Formats: sequence, C-alpha cells, structure tokens
Amino acid sequence: MTRFFKSCYESLLVPLGLLYWAVAGLTITVIGAVLYSILPKKYSRPCGRFLLQKAFLFFIAYLKISRFVYLDDSALTRLADYKGAAIIAPNHIALWDAVFIIAKIPETICIMKGAILRNPFLGGGARLAGYIANDSSGQMIRAASQQLLQGEKLLLFPEGTRTKTDAQWLNAFQGATALIAKRTKVPIFPVYIRSNSRFYEKGWALFKKPVFPIRLSFEVGEAVYFSENDDLQSFTEKLQQSYTEVLARPHPLRRKQHSGL
Repeated sequence: MTRFFKSCYESLLVPLGLLYWAVAGLTITVIGAVLYSILPKKYSRPCGRFLLQKAFLFFIAYLKISRFVYLDDSALTRLADYKGAAIIAPNHIALWDAVFIIAKIPETICIMKGAILRNPFLGGGARLAGYIANDSSGQMIRAASQQLLQGEKLLLFPEGTRTKTDAQWLNAFQGATALIAKRTKVPIFPVYIRSNSRFYEKGWALFKKPVFPIRLSFEVGEAVYFSENDDLQSFTEKLQQSYTEVLARPHPLRRKQHSGL
C-alpha cells in the first residue's frame, strides 16, 4: 500500500506544477499587460523582474517541499553578488533551467524564444521585465549588446536550445555568445547544470512523469573574455570545448546515455 500511495502522490506532482504555472503565469500576464502599458521602462522592468522572481521562488519552494527536486544552487550566489555587466551562459538541459537562475539573480535579462514572449501564460511578465526575443538574430544581438553596455546582466544559453536527446554533453554552440562578447568586452561566466534526470529535455512529453526525486546542481566557472586575438569561430569552438571538458569529468550527476526514462 505504501508503494501504491507513493505512486499516486508522485503522479500528482507534475500536473500540480503545471497547474501552478497556468494560474500564476496567467495572473502575471494580466498584471504585466496593465503595468507595461502605463509605466515607463525604468519602472516597469524592475516590477516585471520582481514578479517573475517571486513566482519562481514559490515554484522552487513547491519543488523542495514536495521532494520533487533536491537542488544545489548555492554557487549562483557568486553571480548574484557580482557587480557589473556579465553574460551568464549555462548549458541547457531542461525547460526550467532559467527558472532557477532568475530566482537567484532576478536582475538578469533573459534571451528567450519569441513564442514564449507571446505565450499568454508566460509572456506578460517576460515582456514587462524587458526580456529579449531571439526571433531575429540581428535585433537580438543589438538589444543584448545595448543592455550589457548599460551595465546589465544577460542570461544567454550558448546552445541556443535545450540539449538534444542524442547529444553526449552539449549541442553545438551558436555564434551569438561570441559575437555579443566581442562587441561588449564583458565577461562570460560559464554555468554548468547537471542532473540525474532527463526531465523536460528537448522532446520530453509535457505530462510524462520522471523518476523522483530529481537532483540538480549548478556550478559556476571562471570568467572568460573575448580577446583581440580571437575570432568568432575559434572562440566559439574553444568555449564549447571548455564546457565539454568540465561536464565530462566524473560527477555524481554527470550526464548519462539516454535511458528512455
């Protein structure tokens, strides 16, 4: 019976999490739409970031209390305390990666899919916070560079999308990270995300239950700079290789071959 009740309990965890986002996301979108239309950017952006951080913190509290996730994100405090512009560049293992980072570093501007910015459950708060759509590479790079030159922090996934199922460690890095770093001369802080689960990787069905509990860890690497001797292609390749070397090291949560779970 204990095993039966445990299975029933775990079967509710994912639907309850999705219900939270349906309610919280739609509420923030409504509030965000109103504030976006009446407030200038200097006030609307802090409001959007505040709303999103609180929504993310409540969600993370649910994950912890329910024992859905065991989370080690203490390393992100280093980035939260960092003063000045920076590119925060994690690998992208799951749909929710940005949630944990923004909860710790709410002032971060996130580059995200335009479809998410237009989503009624997620887009209102993101637009209010001044997040940048990646629909147009040129516009994205200009907008991101402008924000960095004004001293902001930028959350940018170098893979461009979630790590594919058949990738050993990472997808091939896109060139945007190198180009923005070249234009702005700001540091890139690698963030290495590891997990014992493939939950919400690319292609994971929305309601599919993972094996619980999920364990997640975040590690922050040393700052990387684009130098005068670098070119875009070699820098991108060198950056990806540095991530591969770290993620391939022995670790309790090192990525395993896909198991279908």
